[in-house]
Formats: sequence, C-alpha cells, structure tokens
Amino acid sequence: MNNRSEVRDFLISRRGKVTPEQVGLAAHPGVRRVPGLRRSEAAQLAGVSVEYYTQLERGNLSGASESVLEAVARALLLDDAERAHLFDLARAAQPGGAVRRRPRAQWVRPVIQRILDGQLAPAWVANGRGDVVAINALGRALNAPLFDDAVRPVNFARFRFLNPRAADFFRDWDGTAHEVVAVLRAEAGKNPHDRALSDLIGELSTRSEEFRTRWAAHDVRLHRTGVKRLHHPVVGDLDLAYEGMELTADPGLMLFVYTAEPGSPSQQALDLLASWSATSARQQTAHHG
Repeated sequence: MNNRSEVRDFLISRRGKVTPEQVGLAAHPGVRRVPGLRRSEAAQLAGVSVEYYTQLERGNLSGASESVLEAVARALLLDDAERAHLFDLARAAQPGGAVRRRPRAQWVRPVIQRILDGQLAPAWVANGRGDVVAINALGRALNAPLFDDAVRPVNFARFRFLNPRAADFFRDWDGTAHEVVAVLRAEAGKNPHDRALSDLIGELSTRSEEFRTRWAAHDVRLHRTGVKRLHHPVVGDLDLAYEGMELTADPGLMLFVYTAEPGSPSQQALDLLASWSATSARQQTAHHG
C-alpha cells in the first residue's frame, strides 16, 4: 500500500470530522468550503506552520518527530486507535521503517490450544487480518456458519462481506461492518507489507461495493472489548460480551473470549449450544467409529 496516499487520505479525513466549535475556534462568518477544519486552523492548533502542516498532509511523515505527531493527534482530536494508526503510518514512512515481517504461521503453540480447550466459554485466537488461527469446540459451534463456508482460512471480514448467510448471523449488521473494516484499516497501517492482508483487501474491494465505500472512510479501531449480537441458526439470539487479549509471546495474535450475563437468555442459549455441540461431537465419533 502507498504510504503517502494513506497518510494524506487519513489526515484529510480526520480534519474533515473536526468542527471549529469542538476545538474552541470562533466560527468566521460566511460559507465554509470545507466540512471540518481548514488546513490553516489545524496547523495553528498543532503549533506548526501552514507550510509544514501542508507537507504532512501531502503524505510526507518521514521527518516528523514524536512531539509533532502528538500535537497533530491533539489538534485533530484523534482517539487512541487513530493516534496509534498515525504513529504506525509515521513508522512506515521512515527509511527502513516498515519491516517486512515473515508471514505469520496459521497455527498456535500447543499450550495456547490447551488454554482454549480449558475455557467454558467460546474462545479463539485470530490474527490482525481476522483469520481464525485456533478455536475451541464451543467457539466453533458458535461460529458454525463461518465454518460451513469451504474457503480457508476462516476469516470474519470475508464472511461478513461476501457470504449471504452473514445477514442472518450478525444482528448488528452496520456495526459489525464498521468494526471489521476499521480493524483491517488499523492492521494495514501496522503491517503495510503483509501480502495476505493486501490480497484480502483487494478481494473484498473487488467483490463488495459496501466494503469499498467503508474502506474509503479511513476509520480505524482497536479490537479489544465490546458486545456481539448474533443470531445462531440452532439456538437463536445471543448477546455476548467479548475481551481480546494480545498473546505477547506470539506477536500479531489475539485471544478472544466471549461470555454471557449469568442467568440471561443468552447464557441459556450458550448452555444449549454447548450441549448441541457435545452431542454432535459424540455422533460424529460414533459415526467414524
């Protein structure tokens, strides 16, 4: 991916979201030609010259210091995910800054699989592209529609945008799409030379107009905690809270655990799903035996 165009589009899109009122600037009379801040206003707030800010917004972050990046982040009211993305883009802009990392293996260490299997809740490990790298039995049962798709690796973004069954599975249709794209956009800033990521984004852009439109918004997000609202084909509606934890010994991989409120209908549905999963496993074992 072209770093300069990524930087340019990201900074322009963020500047367009900030109003003068939000940052304490008096609104001048007359029609504003830009939806958010003027470039001169962003430069003023960041404490840099208009000429220098213009260079940044043209995509030239190669010489930008950490203090300048922090000032720009404050001026544009960037949240944690957006700030991290700006720093990732700046790192990639330095000579030799974007390290071409070796492709991540599509497997986990045995101890991680044991941790997954020891959970009473749905749990899995995914990489930054949204590929499912490892999963426990209840996690696989929860995500049964994804595993029914013959394409491997199982990938949340590909399922959401390219599989017709996703419309039944994700009850928060728009929210899920926004999250999936924003996480991929953040990952692209972090790993611009990830060939598999570039291929995935290319495939989704080619085959999904919705993805193309959302990708152009340059929104980014950290995938750490939240709520998923699903409709499972066997047990019905589920409202599940999730936590994502980085596997520090395995860079780029995250462990996700999904739980339901104790005693809630979602917990009852999860219990039913666990029973259904165990029964299916026993039947398969008996069949193969």
